[in-house]
Amino acid sequence: MPTATKSPLRSKSTDKPPSPRSRQRTFVAIDFETADYFRDSACAVALVRVEGNKIVAREHHLIQPPRSDFKFTHIHGITWSMVARAPTFDRVWTRLKPLLKGAEFLAAHNAGFDRSVLNACCLATGLKPPTLDFTCSVRLAKQTWALQKASLPEVCKFLNIPLEHHNAMSDAEACARIVLAAAITGGEPPAGRQTQQPASAAVPGAPPPARRARTTR
Repeated sequence: MPTATKSPLRSKSTDKPPSPRSRQRTFVAIDFETADYFRDSACAVALVRVEGNKIVAREHHLIQPPRSDFKFTHIHGITWSMVARAPTFDRVWTRLKPLLKGAEFLAAHNAGFDRSVLNACCLATGLKPPTLDFTCSVRLAKQTWALQKASLPEVCKFLNIPLEHHNAMSDAEACARIVLAAAITGGEPPAGRQTQQPASAAVPGAPPPARRARTTR
């Protein structure tokens, strides 16, 4: 799995938003994979930046998590040996932060999970989390197309979006394309924070949180 890939490069309102075709949004889709039950255990992250309704940049990095005991290799295929010499989260995030410049919001599929991972990893490494609102593409897909099942594979199948599920780069790009497709259809990311579940972060020593976050991705 590559450690880096690059390509060239809502505010609250009571009024009806303008047509999606009249607004070219700038946002960043994000996806994390985690090593264990704790939210500070990010082992991979991908960011996909969209400007003017086009993907203009992609980055993917493996991350050395704080613990070597991997619980979810069977989901994403990442092992400790693959990340033992990878940079820690603070070094990776410092490199990725410029991708957020000028973005209006972050997007994630099941945003509560990815927001909680981002917050937990920032807290664990002494970094300040970004203040951007999150748009959840699960909720957006349900609102736009009235889908009963809105897992990432289901939405990608509906929209004919290629997907290698639980590959962070593939998941982040799919999320970006869902947001773009919703804008073309006539839906827009609602203003304010939008998450599928509370963004609670587990800490070492606490009981493992439920893995429901993974069942809708």
